Amino acid sequence: MTNANLYALFQKHFPTGLDAPALVTPDGVTITYGGLDVMSARYAGILNTLGVNKGDRVAVQVDKSPQAVALYLACLRAGAVYLPLNTAYTPAEVAYFVGDAEPALLVCRPQSEQALRDVVAGDNAPHVRTLDGQGEGTLNADDAEPVLDIVDVSGDDLAAILYTSGTTGRSKGAMLSHDNLVSNALALHDMWGWREGDVLIHALPIFHVHGLFVAIHCALLNGSKMWFLPKFDADQVINLLPQSTVLMGVPTFYTRLVDHPGLTREATANMRLFVAGSAPLLAETFAAFEDKTGHRILERYGMTETGMITSNPLDGERLPATVGYPLPGVEVRIADEDGKVLNAEEIGVLEVTGPNVFKGYWRMAEKTASEFRADGWFITGDVAKVAEDGRVSIVGRAKDMIISGGYNVYPKEIETIIDDLDGVKESAVIGAPHPDFGEAVVAVIVTEGGAVIDEDRVQNAIKNDLARFKHPKRVFVVDELPRNTMGKVQKNVLRDTYNNTFS
Repeated sequence: MTNANLYALFQKHFPTGLDAPALVTPDGVTITYGGLDVMSARYAGILNTLGVNKGDRVAVQVDKSPQAVALYLACLRAGAVYLPLNTAYTPAEVAYFVGDAEPALLVCRPQSEQALRDVVAGDNAPHVRTLDGQGEGTLNADDAEPVLDIVDVSGDDLAAILYTSGTTGRSKGAMLSHDNLVSNALALHDMWGWREGDVLIHALPIFHVHGLFVAIHCALLNGSKMWFLPKFDADQVINLLPQSTVLMGVPTFYTRLVDHPGLTREATANMRLFVAGSAPLLAETFAAFEDKTGHRILERYGMTETGMITSNPLDGERLPATVGYPLPGVEVRIADEDGKVLNAEEIGVLEVTGPNVFKGYWRMAEKTASEFRADGWFITGDVAKVAEDGRVSIVGRAKDMIISGGYNVYPKEIETIIDDLDGVKESAVIGAPHPDFGEAVVAVIVTEGGAVIDEDRVQNAIKNDLARFKHPKRVFVVDELPRNTMGKVQKNVLRDTYNNTFS
């Protein structure tokens, strides 16, 4: 039987000349495809030495670096389950993920080591090793004995667990198999017309589906060079455009590029594809970008549990405010709350089926069951409509999720902490339009007993428990929250009230 390991697929598509560049950093370091293969084998050797076996989880909260990519690839080739964690997560948040997933190994930044050792201590504590943005730390692969084997896995074996916050405040681990990732990578590589000579500007984080699975997977399948930037920097990206062909980014990237004087038709003449995702792209940004460059941004749509679901066409009309058509092998439909399938142009909840759909939530069988229809279709929770020709438009979110700078924020997680503050009667957290982040977090609070609540007090209350991108950028104190006849807080009214907070 053929080995279904994703790394085996990548290796098969590496350039014949393994001295071809894979990752090039701004400080001039070049990692070739041959070097990346060996580096991943050395990290696989370390995993072996630490007793990490097939199916064991490896939790990773490190800065972006070529070594971090090699560590991910090492987990694949060793059959371990990769668990990437946002570098903004606090030790308290990491402690929950470690307690839930029970990884055999936790890799963190050197400056975080002691704090994380303190919160994950105990009988089932994982090995803890460090890795910094330069590839240095106690997880040093330079002298490790490489393990060149690629562990045999079935398509259903897990490749990764990605945590996504829940509406109840408890994060859920979405289990993604090798088949899930393989199917999505092959579909995107084909649909976006990857070709010989393509060069990717990689400025996304690699703890996220977009940067790790979409961008890196496509580039590796194509044997392409990646300009590997530690973070998005408009000046760097503008300078690299003439030497590149593909850029993938969140809408914030494109709003900042539109504001840059260096974004011109001449600067983008060599580019063939600009992709946007992780958050809705404003029609104004789409139009302004086309006006300055002559390029139409290709918007696509996906989520942690499914990878990419739809994409605007490579060849054909790319319409603003739409996310295109289902990927090959993926089917979508629109249903009402009871699961009744709706007709074209009717608005309801988007449901999806296909080889990209995850295996379920880690150790949450009841939650998994509640997110699927009886016939196996996954309920995305996003409100959408499908045109007669199959083009999908996302028109809202059934869940109260906020997307700020491409990151998902769930209000309940923030409200729980604010509501515990002395003097707070209740709170409601919403997203308000923001010119840079797309949406920014806003907290609306009702106090009791004459308590004084301000932004500083709220920020101090949550700073040790929640990642920075979840912090409210504005706090408003009101006498009461708007409610419907059933007593439910009307967040749509709050969104209307505070819609112009950042304009």
